[in-house]
Amino acid sequence: MTKALTILADKGPLIGKEFQLDTGMSTFAAWKYCTGSDQIKTRIVGKRYLRLDQKVEGYARLSPSIMREFLNYTVVGLNRDQAEINKKASTIETEIAEISRRKIELARNTVERLIRNHPDQDSFLDKATFIIAGDVVFGMAHTEPRPEFSTGELVRGSDLDIISITEDLPEKMLEELDSMLYKEKYNLLMNPAAKEEMDYIVKDISIVQEQLLFDDFKKMVAAKIIHEGEYLYGSESIFDRVKGLLAEFGIPSKLSALEKSAIDNRFEAEETLLKAPETSDLDELMALFYTTEEKEEIF
Repeated sequence: MTKALTILADKGPLIGKEFQLDTGMSTFAAWKYCTGSDQIKTRIVGKRYLRLDQKVEGYARLSPSIMREFLNYTVVGLNRDQAEINKKASTIETEIAEISRRKIELARNTVERLIRNHPDQDSFLDKATFIIAGDVVFGMAHTEPRPEFSTGELVRGSDLDIISITEDLPEKMLEELDSMLYKEKYNLLMNPAAKEEMDYIVKDISIVQEQLLFDDFKKMVAAKIIHEGEYLYGSESIFDRVKGLLAEFGIPSKLSALEKSAIDNRFEAEETLLKAPETSDLDELMALFYTTEEKEEIF
């Protein structure tokens, strides 16, 4: 029995990063070994979803990357331990769903507090809707410490992507809304008890209509995020109208086609990685295994 199999026999099922650390293999070697072994069962938890990436031909790829999916969302174990594999996978699924729920709740409570503390809260409630997006809406949030992009401050996992879409909101109130959100972004980042990253954007519904033309990369990303986004707070009528515009512009079907392409690309990438000989160009292989930039901007 190899060292890797002995470890699994002694410890039982492990998630990918535990297996990689215990065996001392590189992440790629660990993934390839587990995926290709007929003595090991793997179970992937969570959801794969579409990401748009300018570095990928056709822009379409799946998230998480193959590497991150293996490290954080894959349970590996011996064939005989199927029941234990399923039990560990269920525990992880429950944990990431709870993390996502808590982060959405934090985002909702934050926005609600800001608006209710404003002397003209009724105007905001009538003329602005707030949408939550990102991996939390897929139940795929995590709390792995990571550096925030602009400051390098360590934050607790997945960020909070908040899109505020307004209609006929006076310029002064637009400026106040942006200022309130910016201050809260700083507070959440610097507060030792929070250490959350909140990304936000405020835009008029007329800008949304322009973005739904879907004719360049930034517009495609903006349309995709709004399509995936869920109602958080504010005007439900504006939210419903925005979702109606998505259908009117054919965004769901366009994104569905891109997702199909991303699924096909993932299958081909995994096949290429599994079959690659030891003499293969490692840089080329790693471009299939993980992405250099997992963050997605909101526009």
